[in-house]
Amino acid sequence: MITDALLRVSDAQALTTTAVSTNTIDLVTARDMGEGSELYFNFAMITAAVGGTSVKFEVISSAAAALTSPTVIGSSDAIVTASLPIGTNVAVRVNPALASLGQRYLGTRYTIVGTYTAGTVTADLVTDIQDGKKFYASGFSVT
Repeated sequence: MITDALLRVSDAQALTTTAVSTNTIDLVTARDMGEGSELYFNFAMITAAVGGTSVKFEVISSAAAALTSPTVIGSSDAIVTASLPIGTNVAVRVNPALASLGQRYLGTRYTIVGTYTAGTVTADLVTDIQDGKKFYASGFSVT
């Protein structure tokens, strides 16, 4: 997974209340959005979520840079707090019908249930997902 600062919509953003990403991606800007490729938002927990009940990670588009009146174009299920320790990655696929919606801005929303006292997330638009948690057997030799 290769990331790009122009495709990062949240950078260690606090998860304390339902909110949209601090940044947006302007789809009018001349930029390759991976047309013909699957796109994902990778949500990485930078610090563990504390308190609260669950978080739903959503990909949204809007006609406004402030991401008001958004259209949800991808979503995770509600993920319980215990499943969001530091280092957790959640990938959400961007609906390929993105261009047909006629909306200019792309971002994310964090729908919070309960009261969170800590937790931060970074969200990047990517073309592939890096697992990074694969484990292979050890203690054997190849001859």
